[in-house]
Amino acid sequence: MAETFTYTFDTPVYKGSATIHTELFVNGEWVKPVDKAATIDVVNPATGKVITAVSIGSAADVDIAVAAALKAYQTSWGLKCPGTTRARLLNKLADLVEKHLDELAALEALDVGKSFYAARGGDITLVVSALRYFAGWADKIQGKTIETHEGKFAYTRREPYGVVGQIIPWNFPLVTGIAKIAPALATGNTIVLKPSELTPLTALRFADLINEAGFPPGVFNVVNGYGPTVGAAIAAHPEIRKIAFTGSTLVGRSIMRAAAESNLKSVTLELGGKSPTIIFDDADLEQAVKWASMGVFYNAGQACIAGSRIFVHEGIYDQFLEKMTQVAQGLTNATGGPFEPGTQHGPLVSQTQFDRVMGYIESGKSEGAKVHIGGVRLGNEGFFVQPTIFTDVKPEMRIIREEIFGPVAAVIKFKMEEEVIEAANNTTYGLSCMVMSQNISRALRVAHALEAGSAWINSAQEGHPAVPFGGYKQSGIGRELGEYALEAYTQVKAVHVNLGLQL
Repeated sequence: MAETFTYTFDTPVYKGSATIHTELFVNGEWVKPVDKAATIDVVNPATGKVITAVSIGSAADVDIAVAAALKAYQTSWGLKCPGTTRARLLNKLADLVEKHLDELAALEALDVGKSFYAARGGDITLVVSALRYFAGWADKIQGKTIETHEGKFAYTRREPYGVVGQIIPWNFPLVTGIAKIAPALATGNTIVLKPSELTPLTALRFADLINEAGFPPGVFNVVNGYGPTVGAAIAAHPEIRKIAFTGSTLVGRSIMRAAAESNLKSVTLELGGKSPTIIFDDADLEQAVKWASMGVFYNAGQACIAGSRIFVHEGIYDQFLEKMTQVAQGLTNATGGPFEPGTQHGPLVSQTQFDRVMGYIESGKSEGAKVHIGGVRLGNEGFFVQPTIFTDVKPEMRIIREEIFGPVAAVIKFKMEEEVIEAANNTTYGLSCMVMSQNISRALRVAHALEAGSAWINSAQEGHPAVPFGGYKQSGIGRELGEYALEAYTQVKAVHVNLGLQL
C-alpha cells in the first residue's frame, strides 16, 4: 500500500488538510525506491522542525522511470496523441490545480517558508495560468511549407524529443516546475522530474492531480533525490533526449558536461543572477523604492532575478536610502511564519542556506562594506535573516560579484548614464535588470544596453506565461515560457517530396 502523510493546517489564514504520497511516482503509480529504506527529512524552515520524510531514489530508479516514460511516449503520447487531446488534459489539470489552489499554496508555504498569501496569489495562481496558456498551444505546433521549385514540395514538422528530464529548484518549486512541465507536455514529450530534496511536497501532490486529470501512465514521473545521484543520472541518461534545469551556474556546467559526454542531449539552463536595479533622478521615488525593495527582498531574497545591486543617481541617493531603510525596517517588523497574519518576510529555506547568506554578510563586513541595516539573525528558531542593506561597496567585493540568494542588497551611488551601464554590465551574469525612470526614451535606451535576458522598466519581477524568460552570459541557455518555450521542447524535421521528376 502506498505511503502517505497528512498535514492539518489550523492557522489564522488557512484551515484545511493535505495528504501527500511520500514515495516515487512512476508509470502512474506510487512506488518504493529500489533502496526501500532510503528517505530524507523535509524540514519546516520557519521552525527548523521535521515535517515528514519522503523516499529518495537513485540512478536505478531513474532507469525505471525513463523506461516508463519512453514506453508512454511510444504508445500513448508523443506523435500518437493528438494535440487536441493534450490540450484537453492540460486544461483539466489546470482546473484541478485551481480547485486545490489553497491546499497547494499551503503546502508550498509550509515547505519553502514563504507566506501563504504570496504562495497563493503568486505561485499557484501562475501555475494555473501557465497550464491554460500552453494548453492553448498544444494543437498549434505547426511547421512551414517551403518553396523550392516546381518539381519538389518541402515542408517542416516540429516533433517532440521524447523523454525529457527536468530538475527544479527549491525557491519556487511548482512555478519553476510548471514552466518546464507545461510546454513539454503540450508538445508531446514525456517527463522524468526531480524536485529539490528540500521542497518536494507540491511536486508529489501535483502528481496525484496528473492521475486525476487522466494523463496516460508514464507521461509524468517524479523521482525524489539528491543532485549528485538522481540529478546526475538524469543528465547522463542515454534515453533522455532533452534536459531542463533551474539552479546554480556551477551545477549547470556539470549538467552540460554530462549531456555532452552521454548523448549530446539538448539542454535548457536557467541559472544564477546578480541583477542590477538602476534608479535615475527623475524616477517616481516612492514607486522606485517599492519596486526595488520588492525586487531584492521578495521571497526573502531567494530569487535568481533578485535586483541585489541597486544603483541610485547621486541626486536622490540619500532620499532613496532613507526610504528603503524604512521599508527594510518594516519588513523586519513583519517577519514571521508563513501562516501568521501580516507576514511579509519569511525564513531562508534551510540551515545550509542560512549559513551561506550569513557567510556573505560577514564577507561584506570583512572586505570593508558598511552594514547600513540588518545583517543579523532574527528569532531563536527557524532560518530568518533580517533584511540587509550594504553601502560603501566596491566592484571587487564578493557581495557585488557573487549571487547571495538572500535578503541582502547593496546600494551604490552613480552620476552618469554611461558609467552606470558599464557598472551594471560588469558581471558574469545576465538574467534580468530593472530601470526606474519617467523618461521613457532613456529607460528604453538603458534597458536595451544592459546585458540581460529580461528587463523591467518601472517594475520588477512581474512574470507572465506568454513572455519568455531566460538569461544572457552565465545565467543560462534557452528560454522558458511564451511561444519561445515550444522551441525548447521540439526539434525540426525537414521533409522533401519529389513530385514526379526523375533523375
